[in-house]
Amino acid sequence: MPLKVGDQAPNFELLDTDLKKVNLYDVLGRGQYVVLLFFPGAFTSVCTKELCTFRDSMFKLEKAKANVIAISVDSPFALKAFKEQNRLNFTLASDFNKTVIADYDEVLPNLLGLKYLAKRAVYIIAPDHTIKYVWHSDDPGKEPPYDEVVQTVNKLAS
Repeated sequence: MPLKVGDQAPNFELLDTDLKKVNLYDVLGRGQYVVLLFFPGAFTSVCTKELCTFRDSMFKLEKAKANVIAISVDSPFALKAFKEQNRLNFTLASDFNKTVIADYDEVLPNLLGLKYLAKRAVYIIAPDHTIKYVWHSDDPGKEPPYDEVVQTVNKLAS
């Protein structure tokens, strides 16, 4: 069942591109909002555009002291190369075992014969673990409403 505004965000612990554990509740425990991005795959055109757009918007999100965590089912090694190539300035985390995409009900069952990739989705999660904003699409080619995400985070954090 899809998560909605007002629900408690499920916690997770995943490896980042430096093979360090990223725990959602630990990040939220710093008193900051988290912008949680799910994306189908590194090195694909729409995902690259999406993450580079968020990279270029980080200065707007930093005003709200928001942390960005982007999750795909790619390995931490592939995500590291993707992060370096695109000079991404936020955390990328590997859900290689596909548990978090299942917990958030953000699973693409089949995309061009590839099974169980992440849907494209955005969550804004408050420090108290409450989901404050959700956007997701079953169409992997559809980009999120970037300005709306930034405006929402800034409004919530003010």
